[in-house]
Amino acid sequence: MQKIMGLVRRCIEDYRMVSPGERIAVGISGGKDSLVLLRVLAGLRDYMDFSLHAVTIDMGLGMDFSPIAAFCEELDVPYTIVPTQIGPIIFDHRKEKNPCSMCSKMRRGALNQAILDLGIRKIALGHHYDDAVETFVMSLFYEGRISCFQPVTDLDRTGVIQIRPMLYVHEKTAENFAARMELPVLQNRCPVDKNTKREEIKQLVYTLSGTYPDLKERIFGAMQRLPLPEWEPQGRYKRPKDQE
Repeated sequence: MQKIMGLVRRCIEDYRMVSPGERIAVGISGGKDSLVLLRVLAGLRDYMDFSLHAVTIDMGLGMDFSPIAAFCEELDVPYTIVPTQIGPIIFDHRKEKNPCSMCSKMRRGALNQAILDLGIRKIALGHHYDDAVETFVMSLFYEGRISCFQPVTDLDRTGVIQIRPMLYVHEKTAENFAARMELPVLQNRCPVDKNTKREEIKQLVYTLSGTYPDLKERIFGAMQRLPLPEWEPQGRYKRPKDQE
């Protein structure tokens, strides 16, 4: 717990993600990453001055979020579920051949509106170290450009600020933490789960890492050293090695 909290706190401080007294929403999908983020941020409230509100966008795919509600109650974090029909619209009505892009836009729009309705302007998302590396490679391979999401993203048109406090946490570390803490991870009911371009890139990076063990560290370091927009840390960042 202390190790992963240290990584998240360092990321928050390096990118100045949180101001004293802020109220922060946490986007909860039910997957391991968002639940790990919620658990760690709830623990950091004892050391940093902020409050939390968990928010889930119900895609209309028949998922039961009652275990998440119980978990939030245990952590003393208010929880809001926003019902939508995003899933049926994309898969049943529109029958999208490439649904991920539209789904992402619709979920993001619903999530941003939900936190604004709650009077919150900042939302924490569960993207981790491996997500950043894979997004960089996806942009290079599929779009022909050097790009990645930002640690802190100011959405000017909506007034929402997105932060990603888990960027120093490896996926395997998050996975082990979720298992050890027995977090209530839900099964993903998306029809295209594990059958996406991102999954292809994940497998490619995994395979290449067998030959080039420091591949992910080199890519992540390059994003900070170039740096990509908003990727230069303000603190004394050190590569997060030797994670479980």
